[in-house]
Amino acid sequence: MPTEQSSLARQPWQATVLTIFPEMFPGPLGVSLSGQALTAGTWRLDCLNIRDFGLGRHRQVDDTPAGGGAGMILRPDVLGPAIDVALAAAPDLPRVYLSPRGKPLTQARVRDLATGPGVLLLAGRFEGIDQRVIDGRNLEEISIGDYVLSGGELAAMVLIDACVRLLPGVLGAQDSLSEESFEHGLLEYPQYTKPREWEGRSIPDVLLSGDHKKVAEWRRREAERITKERRPDLLGK
Repeated sequence: MPTEQSSLARQPWQATVLTIFPEMFPGPLGVSLSGQALTAGTWRLDCLNIRDFGLGRHRQVDDTPAGGGAGMILRPDVLGPAIDVALAAAPDLPRVYLSPRGKPLTQARVRDLATGPGVLLLAGRFEGIDQRVIDGRNLEEISIGDYVLSGGELAAMVLIDACVRLLPGVLGAQDSLSEESFEHGLLEYPQYTKPREWEGRSIPDVLLSGDHKKVAEWRRREAERITKERRPDLLGK
């Protein structure tokens, strides 16, 4: 008979997304590796429509910013109940608000989320959300880059995809994960495949030498070189 622990281990990784555009999902998450894993039950996707918690006949979800200014702000008396309903179904999920002012999403944070039960993601719109929701529901603000999107849905998809590919069984070759960019504080080294020569460019001889030690040394040097050129901030870490 299976133990309680083994039963829990089979629970799918849970992604719960709060959005005013649930029709955007699963989108690209429904194809390729993430889509196959979704069909297989390795992970689960639930979308809650924030507008279902909207106020009045028109299901209003936003209002003008206090103190004046352009744009609209998502209301706390709409988002709060929406988050509470999501948490009632999955109370242990980390709570993330996708925001351009959040801490940068890193591979280390992705790995932490992937090894947990899942994540609750709030996809904002307009000029943002009421700060009281962030404070009152203990939301972690995460940014996927130094730019601004029309909403948090695409950012949520990026975070989910980054996590799902780390789940056991999703990638065919698990060893490849350890060689990827950011896993050791470096960007990935150049990759080559057949043909040996293409448009006058050849595969570096060392990669065809069969000497695994020399190959590893070359890859390390190239990773360090590329990281120094493109992301010297990573070397400082």
